[in-house]
Amino acid sequence: MNREVTTMAGTEVFRELASTVQQDQQPQAVGPLRGSVLVLIQYDVCEEIRLDVLRQLFSARSAEAKFKKAPAYVRYQRTPVEETLEPLVLESGESLEGQLKYYDYGVVSLVFELPFSGEWETLVQLSSRWTSDTNFEKLALRVVKQKLERAAPALVKPYSTEWLQEDYYIFHVREVEGAPSANELLNAHDTEIAQVVRGETVPLSDDERQEILLSRISYYPSDLAVIGWNAAFIYDTAQGAETAIQLLQYANSQLLEFRHYDELMTKELENVYDFLEDGGTGLWSRWRTARAASKLHTVLLDVNELTERADNAIKFLSDMFSARLYKLAASKVGVPDYKDLVKEKLQTAEDLYRFMVDQFNQSRAFVLELMVVVILIIELVYFFRGKPI
Repeated sequence: MNREVTTMAGTEVFRELASTVQQDQQPQAVGPLRGSVLVLIQYDVCEEIRLDVLRQLFSARSAEAKFKKAPAYVRYQRTPVEETLEPLVLESGESLEGQLKYYDYGVVSLVFELPFSGEWETLVQLSSRWTSDTNFEKLALRVVKQKLERAAPALVKPYSTEWLQEDYYIFHVREVEGAPSANELLNAHDTEIAQVVRGETVPLSDDERQEILLSRISYYPSDLAVIGWNAAFIYDTAQGAETAIQLLQYANSQLLEFRHYDELMTKELENVYDFLEDGGTGLWSRWRTARAASKLHTVLLDVNELTERADNAIKFLSDMFSARLYKLAASKVGVPDYKDLVKEKLQTAEDLYRFMVDQFNQSRAFVLELMVVVILIIELVYFFRGKPI
């Protein structure tokens, strides 16, 4: 497929997406809130994306890290490649923008940005609608597949099975009437903010609201981020919100990778258990454990290398705020939980590898001893028969 055909196909998908959004979103009157909804959908598509090759295939730019404090000391180890998709203007007059970001560890991140303006109730309804909508997922998958056809030379070991997916929603409020501080905003609208983060139209209980608001963080008195497992509320300028948005993207991409490694290790361990149950510990069958142990060890090395790459994609050299924000985002979306699962399974695999190697060594030692005994018996037989060997 040539570049022109691919571009036309991508445009058709975005037109379909625009039509879907129009059916669900009516023109809003200007209200006390102005901002945008960011729909983040990510896919784990391959083992690695060669970013240098990708830059040569099509016009794209490096997605340099933009952080609120000390940008020179917070950077990507391998800067992702970012591609801006063609914007669309809806009949309501609002513009729908899309961006694709390619991470070197095999994750593709698609972001749709939808502007909004209205009352707090408008934002609450948007949150409830978009966090339960499936149209974006279907259309995003089509967009990504079309784009990856052109990016195929840059993909290392692409996954042929169904891709793992993560979605996340960011409700970014740039302006609030009266320009309140973060504390003033929380005091006046903590109920609505909690509803937005949970995607609920009904006010939550006091305990649940307080639990949600524990996951808040601010750098200046005028900014606020409340992070949830599936959505986040951000009150900041467009430039200031880049810190939270980029780190939320990164944290969700990490979650996707560790989910993949967890599934991979689960399958490998199941294969090893099946091998051992089928007679892999028998005296003569132990010779086959050498090949099985070697395969398991190769998987261990690959997973260790890939997890380190995903885990160290961003370096926080002296920006403690960004580091704390990332830690909060990662903990809320579940990165540490899956990371611990992968570590546990890696340790189990290491123990199994050592066990299998020990079994093989014992079997080899037994065979060598048996050969020595057989040789001695043959020598004794010839000795007593009086015939030299």
